[in-house]
Amino acid sequence: MTERVGFYPGSFDPVTNGHLDVIERACKLVDRLIVGIGVHAAKKPMLSADQRRDLLAETAGAIGTRKGVAIEIVEFDGLMVQAAQRCGAGMVIRGLRDTTDYNYEMQMVGMNAQMAPDIQTVFVPSSPYVRHISATLVRQIAEMGGDIAPFVPRAVLKLLET
Repeated sequence: MTERVGFYPGSFDPVTNGHLDVIERACKLVDRLIVGIGVHAAKKPMLSADQRRDLLAETAGAIGTRKGVAIEIVEFDGLMVQAAQRCGAGMVIRGLRDTTDYNYEMQMVGMNAQMAPDIQTVFVPSSPYVRHISATLVRQIAEMGGDIAPFVPRAVLKLLET
């Protein structure tokens, strides 16, 4: 039997409850889930790649343990589809919140399919209770001193409080 390997890419800056929802749902589809932290030199993230890695290891790792799925955290730069290939993934997991995400993701599916026809993209719809959460909005709220507790796991709050 072939191991089902999924690649879930994102900036995870910061990890949100929406990300964790997608990870939990993706665990139903794969034997091994590789969470890829996109690191781009031109972007100025709120959290360092190491901080994001640690947060994902703690939060996603607990989900993997509970679901019986091996979860690995990797960093990548460059094309996501090439990172997925390097990791041996047969599918890319993409979370969808709404039709705006869908329209954008469908363009990416077409481009990625031409570059890597052996990798399938699987859309995982967000659960209704986290559908409104975006890391961009969480960053904005945090930068303006707002309460992000409803949108992120405790580990993120703990890190940002220090």
